[in-house]
Order: sequence, then C-alpha cells, then structure tokens
Amino acid sequence: MKKKRIFVTGAAGFIGSNLVMALLASDGVEQIIGLDNLSDYYDVSLKDERLKRINEFSQKLFSDKWVFIKGSLADKSLIDSIFETYQPDVVINLAAQAGVRYSIKNPDAYIEANVLGFYNILEACRHSYDDGKSGVEHLIYASSSSVYGSNANIPYSVEDKVDNPVSLYAATKKSNELFAHAYSKLYGIPSTGLRFFTVYGPAGRPDMAYFGFTDKLVKGETINIFNYGNCQRDFTYIDDIIEGIMRIVFNSSNFEKSSRESSDVPYRVYNIGNSSPENLLDFVTILKEELVTAKVLPEDFELNKHIKLVPMQPGDVEKTFADTSALEKDYGFKPETSLRAGLREFAQWYYQFFMQANLSDSID
Repeated sequence: MKKKRIFVTGAAGFIGSNLVMALLASDGVEQIIGLDNLSDYYDVSLKDERLKRINEFSQKLFSDKWVFIKGSLADKSLIDSIFETYQPDVVINLAAQAGVRYSIKNPDAYIEANVLGFYNILEACRHSYDDGKSGVEHLIYASSSSVYGSNANIPYSVEDKVDNPVSLYAATKKSNELFAHAYSKLYGIPSTGLRFFTVYGPAGRPDMAYFGFTDKLVKGETINIFNYGNCQRDFTYIDDIIEGIMRIVFNSSNFEKSSRESSDVPYRVYNIGNSSPENLLDFVTILKEELVTAKVLPEDFELNKHIKLVPMQPGDVEKTFADTSALEKDYGFKPETSLRAGLREFAQWYYQFFMQANLSDSID
C-alpha cells in the first residue's frame, strides 16, 4: 500500500493533536503536514503543550515525517502554497472556530474559520487535480452533532433532515456538509464528513463542560447545570474518535464501495458518538467521584453545595444521541469507551498536569 501524505488542519487542537500522534505511529504515512493558527480562544499554553508532545514523540521515533506550519485557514495563498508544496493525498480538516455559545458573542470568527476557511480547503482540493495530477484522494472534515439542532428524531441518524440549526456554529457546520457535497458532485472530490458527539478526554478543550466544571470545583465555585438538570449528552472519548478517523483514512475501499451503493456522488457523512446519552447530573456525579479518586478533590468534597440548576441556554439542545449504524456497517467500528473510564483518564491527567505541576513549583 502506498504511504500517504496527510494534511491535518487544527493540528494543535484536541482532536488534531491526538490524530497526529496516531498517524506518526502508523506505518502507512509518508508525511504529516500540520496547520494551526494557535488561536487564543482558549489558553494557548495547552496548544503549545500538545505540540511539544507531538515533537517529542516524533523525535523519539527518529521520524522526519512531521512538519508544522503556523497559519490560518482563511489565508488562501497559504493554503494554496501548502497544497502545491506538499501535494497531500489525504486532507483532514479539523480546524474550526468551535463552541455553540461563543458563536452568539463572536459570529465573525465562525464565518472566517468555518465558512471561508473550509471554502479555501475545497478550492485547493479542486485544483489539486489540475494538469492531470492525481490530486487529493480523500477529504475528511469535522462536522458536529450540533447540525441536528431541534431535530425530534432520537437517536440522531445521518438520514435525518438537518434543516433547523439553533446556533450559528451549527449552521456553519451544516454549510460545510453542503459545500462538500457540491464540490464532490462537481469535481469528484471524495469527501467524508464526521459529526462528532461531545468529545472529551485528557488535554481537551477548557471550554467544554467537564473541563470547566473541574476548574470551578477545584476552586470551590458553583457550577451551573442547564435546563434544571434535564439535559442528556452523548459523550465520546477521544480515543474512539481517533480510531474512527484512522479507519476511514486507511480503508478507502470501504468509502468507495459505500459511495457507489448510496449515490453517484463520492460523498458520505457519519456520526461518531458513544450511542449512550448520559444525564448531566449523573455525569457530574461520576466526574466528582473520579476527581476524588485522582486526588484532584478531597474525599469529603460535598458536590451538592456546588451545584446550581438553571434554565436552558440559547443555542443548546436537550438531548444528543448518535445512531452509528452507518459507521458500523461501512467500517466495522462503534465507540464503546464508558463515561467513567474516560473521565478517569481525564481526572488522572488533570492531577498530573495541573496539581503536580503546582506542587513542584511550590517546592522549587
């Protein structure tokens, strides 16, 4: 099998950095080109730490496969030059402005990164075939469970109509799917969209609930549980997300067969979720228990004193629940990491990254 040159955008992000690590360990990769603008949407030191981990792992493997470029998806000339210089076989677009609530405060960032940036990727893929070149074999891009919006069908199926977004973030992700379909139809670009369901794990995004809750509980602050606790989320552990992406990257024949069966357009969309929605109050209880076990919180920590039940926030939905039957059918994979097992890994990482680091600093 030909080794692949793979372009990963959002390479310093939570999913992107873990994917790069997995690709570095793979025998099927010739080169990995990573792009990230190192946005200060959240603490850049966490992104720096992820890049440090990638560089150390690459050096440990005595590998020269890894190339990192700091830059923005919205910089069309940069994107075009990357395609011209490296001629990637596979493009994995994970870079985006994330967050439902932030899209209400700062919509411009979403249009720039999620719409204009994705358009630049599509145009570069389109022109990768110019002058008879073989071009991009597969474009894989991050969508989101948010595209389901106010959809009443449970569990969410990729066959459902998703025409009712409840946030600008969701609308930009749906636009990515529409753009990808049009470019797949017009120019034959093989594309796969991945609707991720609440991804969590060690070194994740600080704006995600499990991370933010932990920060507040450590400080003795109160956490808000929206919709008075009547919300459910389909939490998906990071290792399951990476496994799903890796299977899609290295099993192109599955994609080709599935596309032929579904339509004449080389375009597919999959849910990647745990298919096991958890009530937010149960989630917080498990999180607290694992934080106590990891010594992040004291054994006598009283969770009830730090919880406030509040109304639903604009842009949120009551329940997310992934139907992963299409992913199972085409790639034989279904995420199965339990919430407790995943939160245990996060709690242990949090203790090592924050608590032990602070302890070492105080001793020094």
